Amino acid sequence: MKHHQIALKIKTTGKSLHKITNQIEQAVAKSSVVDGLCTVFVRHTSASLLIQENADPDVLVDLENFFAQLVPEDAMKYVHSTEGLDDMPAHIRSALTHTSENIPVSGGRLVLGTWQGVYLWEHRQRSHQREIVVHVSGE
Repeated sequence: MKHHQIALKIKTTGKSLHKITNQIEQAVAKSSVVDGLCTVFVRHTSASLLIQENADPDVLVDLENFFAQLVPEDAMKYVHSTEGLDDMPAHIRSALTHTSENIPVSGGRLVLGTWQGVYLWEHRQRSHQREIVVHVSGE
């Protein structure tokens, strides 16, 4: 069984969803794995990963608006605020979503649905340099 691992550096622009499907597809292509599994992991507690609609950007807007209502940035609601008012809400949003995703690989390509894309979801207000580990294993 082959294993290939790479760390991607993604510069975010503050709270938003950043499509990273192409970077992950490139890592899979470099792995030479034809059939296997791709694990994607974000090494942070205030950002997350999401597989979601990649055709209509309104879906992403609606998700962001829903999470803003579900987990408001309200200083009166949280004890932890070491890094600012958006710190604890970012941790909660990360806990409610995923820090890793597993995607099958077949024919040397990610097996995503037609309308699926992989996104890094930045939950903090300001930009950050995020690290995503992509591990591909298989034959």
